[in-house]
Amino acid sequence: MAPTQSTTNKGANFNCASGLVKISPAVSQALSQGKAVVALESTIISHGMPYPQNLKTAKEVEAIVRENGAEPATIAILDGMPCVGLTSEELERLATLGTKCQKTARRDIAHVVGIPVFVTGGIGGVHRYGENTMDISSDLTELGRTPVAVISAGVKSILDIPRTLEYLETQGVCVTAYKTDEFPAFFSGQSSCKAPCRVNSPEDCARLIDANLNLQLGAGILIAVPIPEKHSAVGSVIESAIQRSLKEARDKNITGNAQTPFLLARVNELTGGASLASNIALVKNNALVGAQIATCLAQLRQPKVTCSKL
Repeated sequence: MAPTQSTTNKGANFNCASGLVKISPAVSQALSQGKAVVALESTIISHGMPYPQNLKTAKEVEAIVRENGAEPATIAILDGMPCVGLTSEELERLATLGTKCQKTARRDIAHVVGIPVFVTGGIGGVHRYGENTMDISSDLTELGRTPVAVISAGVKSILDIPRTLEYLETQGVCVTAYKTDEFPAFFSGQSSCKAPCRVNSPEDCARLIDANLNLQLGAGILIAVPIPEKHSAVGSVIESAIQRSLKEARDKNITGNAQTPFLLARVNELTGGASLASNIALVKNNALVGAQIATCLAQLRQPKVTCSKL
């Protein structure tokens, strides 16, 4: 759920926002006109998938967002400048650099420029044995202080899902599941954890986000969308690979922000690519749902015109 940083950008064509953030012309125009915009992470490009699947997926995800009425805004830090909306060349640069890019923290760049909807694969969480290691993703703290709605496939089962949900509750984050009563576990629609609440349509999500913004509660919203059923059939195989990968990570003392990339890569190896196919499918589905939500929200927040009798 993070932007990534690269030092290889060569003068991209962006508009500047107060000289601190560069916004692509298409995103800037959409924001100024009150149209739907969906923020997209770049970590999935650099750290989530191997090349060339990462580039192909990034372009397909952006296309899905556009096809459903919203403008995609992939976020990355290039030459030390937060950029909102990337060119095809910049997407390719991130994809080819891969893990040579550095993962960064603060997740609220989208909020800074006024984008209320952020789509990702899965958020970070409390790592297993986190009660001893205190290894907790900053995603959770950021959700507690940034009023952005994050659309994800829940929390990866490589993490401690019950403790993650408890931590989100402590942070005051509204957690809801999309068209299901059970909180999804990334590769699987089931986690054995009941979702705190449920929403059944993009319109429901838009009203929830609108209320949160109007009340100025200050915290974010997590909308957990289960992976499409046809892509979750290999869930038990993936879960077995996850357990083996977790043991290998402990044996090799792989911790911190190096753990998740290692686990995802190892799980993909053990499942013969099945986990990567599922990952791509859920990201595309999240983009579809996120764009629908953003479009409904933009319509809901359009200025109301009132008429008076003369």
